[in-house]
Amino acid sequence: MENKFVNSLDADKSLLLLVDYQRAMLYGVESGDRTLIKNNVIALAKGAAVFDIPTVLTCINEKRNGHFFPEITDALPAINVINRQNPCFDAMDDEEVTQVMQRTNRKQLVMSGLWTSMCFAHTALHGLRDGYDVFGVVDAAGGESKESHDMAVLRMIQAGVVPVTWEQVVAEWMKTWKNPKAGQIEQDVFAAHNAFMSM
Repeated sequence: MENKFVNSLDADKSLLLLVDYQRAMLYGVESGDRTLIKNNVIALAKGAAVFDIPTVLTCINEKRNGHFFPEITDALPAINVINRQNPCFDAMDDEEVTQVMQRTNRKQLVMSGLWTSMCFAHTALHGLRDGYDVFGVVDAAGGESKESHDMAVLRMIQAGVVPVTWEQVVAEWMKTWKNPKAGQIEQDVFAAHNAFMSM
């Protein structure tokens, strides 16, 4: 059986989905350092912006949970945040979310969200059922406890989601230092968010 995951992510085939990066949702994270999680998802979004990756941003109960992180919406000014009207854990149960995703005609789904055990995992499993190759960015996610985060990641892996980190994703999109956008990635993403220093 062919392993469809042996090839690296391709910037021309990828779609990014970020779910519920809102103030109240981050405040409820106890599985890891909240500042680091926020840094990681901002870096991922900036990398997507540099490589023109079609991106879907969605939030839930914006009035109560707060706006989507402004650092992300500022990096992606052309993207409208979808405030889901269907109050479910699975973001893909919202018709507007799935329609925007389908219009990209891309099947490499890179995604992350808050919390890991709820909206991230539920949405990732839906993505698999809909035929996407799902790559879950685990260092940009967090849950209500370390155990809940870890078990949700394990649940996704068992189902077929490939676990990745934000830096791994951006590097696979870039492919090589000969990429014409490598300098911008080094300065605006790697150096800004991972203490990356050029030699």
